[in-house]
Amino acid sequence: MLHTKIMVVDDSNVDVALIKSILDDYNLLTAHDGLEAMEKLQEYPDIDIMILDINMPRMNGFEVLEAMQKHPVYKNIAVLILTNHDELENEIKGLDMGALDYIRKPINIQSLRKRIEIHTHLRNARQQLQQYNAMLEKTVQERTKELSITRDVSIHALVTLLEKRHIESSNHAKRTQWIMKTLCEHLSTKAAYENILTEAYIKELFDTAPLHDIGKVGIPDCILLKPGPLDRDEFEIMKKHSAFGVEALQLGNDDNLTVPFIKTAIEIAGAHHEKYDGSGYPNQLKGSDIPFPGRLMAVIDVYDAIISRRVYKPPYKHEAALQFLQEEKGKSFDPNIVDAFLEIEKIIKVISSTFKPI
Repeated sequence: MLHTKIMVVDDSNVDVALIKSILDDYNLLTAHDGLEAMEKLQEYPDIDIMILDINMPRMNGFEVLEAMQKHPVYKNIAVLILTNHDELENEIKGLDMGALDYIRKPINIQSLRKRIEIHTHLRNARQQLQQYNAMLEKTVQERTKELSITRDVSIHALVTLLEKRHIESSNHAKRTQWIMKTLCEHLSTKAAYENILTEAYIKELFDTAPLHDIGKVGIPDCILLKPGPLDRDEFEIMKKHSAFGVEALQLGNDDNLTVPFIKTAIEIAGAHHEKYDGSGYPNQLKGSDIPFPGRLMAVIDVYDAIISRRVYKPPYKHEAALQFLQEEKGKSFDPNIVDAFLEIEKIIKVISSTFKPI
């Protein structure tokens, strides 16, 4: 019992002496009015239970309850109010103000000890639950971190293998990833997107952007690495990389579409070659029917393809890429996304210079 700290707040010396005699095996503190009680709480904030008289000078029990409920620590103290046998309204008011129980005067020895025992057990149970919840939260955080690291390493490994095959210029994934983040943060300042592009969704788009061309692992090298234009049949095979990417991310079923990260990755991989006017592939989607992540990646991927060296073409200047985006606004690309891209083109140029091909 010594671990339970109890404060008795009562202006009656007789009642205080009686309670101390009844609870002499507990760790007891006393105060003779509300003001003294609040002062002692500052010195002993680890009080477990307070036995609080309602009718006191200077600061009554209701005023103490009100002050305790406003304090982040004191409001967790179990308060048992002392009332007279005919003070039913005070009992109800005290309970409404945060007290957990009441004790009627004249004080009954067995009743008081039983109530203290009950609230001590409840206190211990709450503390054990809090400790368990803290351990559980820590475990969840650790497992979430492990899963996040595993996911990021897997993505990095896949993208690195793609770049080692020279399917894309080196650092293509990093450039498109950081351009995605910058573009989304800029779009989030606009009324049309502020509720869509939350901080969590922007991170999701940033993390999944490198997976946009993951389906190219299924395209033969003779087509991927061809140093010239593709003929019609070769282009039809190349176009399948969007569907290959979706199939790889779906793992053969649709259950994981309920996972936001996977859903976003699929939308990026499957829709970044759709065109705003409906002339793209693989599904000839048009306008807002194209998933938003696909519309974003369409602009970013084409920009980076233009400024980068590929097996079939030399790199072009930043200005040439901007001109192409402007010309294709409303045709290949979502006009709003192109406008936003052009508004921050100087920042995008810096990103492109920072992650140069190596």
